[in-house]
Amino acid sequence: MSQDKQNKLWGGRFSESTDAFVQAFTASVTFDQRLAPYDIAGSKAHAAMLTHVGILTEQECQQIIDGLDSILADIEKGQFEWSIALEDVHMNIEAALTERIGIAGKKLHTGRSRNDQVATDIRLFMRDQLNLVLSELARLQAGLLGLADQHADTIMPGFTHLQVAQPVTFGHHLLAWFEMLKRDAERFKDCAKRVNIMPLGSAALAGTSYPIDRDFTAKALGFSAPCANSLDGVSDRDFAIEFCAASALLMTHMSRFSEEIVLWSSAQFNFITLPDAFCTGSSIMPQKKNPDVPELVRGKVGRVNGHLISLLTLMKSQPLAYNKDNQEDKEPLFDTVDTVLGSLRAFADMVPNIEANKADMYAAAKQGFSTATDLADYLVGKGLAFRDAHEVVGLAVRLGSETSRDLSELSLDELQHFSDAIASDVFDVLTLEGSVSARDHFGGTAPNQVRKAVQAGVEHLANAK
Repeated sequence: MSQDKQNKLWGGRFSESTDAFVQAFTASVTFDQRLAPYDIAGSKAHAAMLTHVGILTEQECQQIIDGLDSILADIEKGQFEWSIALEDVHMNIEAALTERIGIAGKKLHTGRSRNDQVATDIRLFMRDQLNLVLSELARLQAGLLGLADQHADTIMPGFTHLQVAQPVTFGHHLLAWFEMLKRDAERFKDCAKRVNIMPLGSAALAGTSYPIDRDFTAKALGFSAPCANSLDGVSDRDFAIEFCAASALLMTHMSRFSEEIVLWSSAQFNFITLPDAFCTGSSIMPQKKNPDVPELVRGKVGRVNGHLISLLTLMKSQPLAYNKDNQEDKEPLFDTVDTVLGSLRAFADMVPNIEANKADMYAAAKQGFSTATDLADYLVGKGLAFRDAHEVVGLAVRLGSETSRDLSELSLDELQHFSDAIASDVFDVLTLEGSVSARDHFGGTAPNQVRKAVQAGVEHLANAK
C-alpha cells in the first residue's frame, strides 16, 4: 500500500493514490483549521456520550479527552503540523489523536461521520461569532445613544433627495441609525435560535445503528435540541445563509452611515469632524484628511453581498444529503464573520468620538426654506385647507428665493400679502428652534423626545443583555 493511502483514514476502498493536484484542490484544511477548537469540543462531548451508552470505557474516554486537550494546546501554541494529505481539520485531529493514544483514538469516530461532524463544528463556531457580533453591535448602539444625548438640541438640516427638507436635531438623526441597528440585532438573535440545533448523531445521512443518546450530547454542547431529521441535519446550511443575509442588511445600514459620514466630513458640508485615528492623509496633497474607515466599510458591503449570493447559489441545486459542494460554504461564511466584526469594531470605536460642527449644521438648516412645512401647518391651524396653505407657502418661498431671504427673514407685511390669516405669531414657527420643538410627539425630532428615546434605548440595551 502506498504511503498516501496509509495516510488516508478512508483509504481502504481505493487502489490508487490521490493525484497530487486533486489532493490539494479538494483539501480544506488551509481554511477550516480555524474550526479546530469546536471540532475538539464536539469530539469530547461525543466521547462522553459513547461512554455514557457503554460503547467506550471510562479509561478510553479519558485517554481521548487527554489526547484532544494536548492537541488543542499544540494548536494554540502554533506547534501542530497540519497536513493537506489529511484533507481537513477533522482528519488531521483524528490522525494526530490516534498517533498519540493508539486504538482508543480509532474508536472516537464510532457513530458519527465527517458530515454531521462538520455541520456541528460550524454551528458551534457560529454560536460564538453571533455572540461577538451582538456584543459589538451593542457597543456601537451605546456609542450612538451617548452621542445623540449630547446633541439632542443640535439643529441640522433633514434631507430628502439630498435637498434640505425640514430641520431636525442631530440627536434625532443618530437615533435613526440606532433603530436600524436595533433591527439588525433582532435578526441576529433570531438567527441564533436556528443555529443552536445539533446535527451530531445524523452520521453520514441516515443516523446510526449504535445506541447513541443525542439529547446527552446536545446538553453537553449547550445546544437547545438535536435536529429532527438526519438528512436535513447534515445538509442544512440555512443558518449560514440566514447569518449572511442578516449581515448583508447590517452592512447595507453601515454603508448608509458611511455615506453620510463621508459627506458630512467633507469641506462642502463640514457638519462633523472625524478623529484623526480613523483617517489618513494623502501622499501628494498635504491638506487632505481622508475618511478611510467609513469609505472602507462602505466598500465592504459588496463582499458581504457577494458571499450571500455565493451561499444561495451553492445550495440551490444540491440534492439531499451531503455533497462535496458544501465545502465551499466556509470561506464566504468566515469572511462575512470577519468583515462584519471588523466593521462593527471600527465604528464602535469611531462614532463616540465624532465632533459635531454645530454652527455649520445650523447655517445649513437655514438654507432651502426648511421651515416651509411649518408655515403651511400654521396656516392650517388658522383655518385654511392644507392645499390652499401649500399654495400660499409656495408663493412665499418664491419671494424668498427671488430676494435671497429665508422665510423667517420676510417681513410680516410681505407674508400677509399672501394670506391675511398670518399674524405676528408666525415667527414663532418659522425659527429652526420652533420647528424642531413643535415635533414633540413619540418618534419626533423635538429635543424632549430625543432625550426620551435615548433613555428608552439605554433601557433596551440593558434588558437585551
